[in-house]
Amino acid sequence: MGVEQAPTAKGKQAAEGLKQAAARDERKTEAETGHPLKKGEARFEERSKSSDGKSVGAKQKD
Repeated sequence: MGVEQAPTAKGKQAAEGLKQAAARDERKTEAETGHPLKKGEARFEERSKSSDGKSVGAKQKD
């Protein structure tokens, strides 16, 4: 749930905290690897391959 959609003030704070933590983690990972993380469709494909070595298309065919 996004910060804007949270129904309560406490929910908005929690969503904002999660968003900030994710951004910190992403910056840390990018610093460790030395290159920016892929975004959007490219990242989806990268994550799919890292889980079992198969692309999304290959998984759908199986």
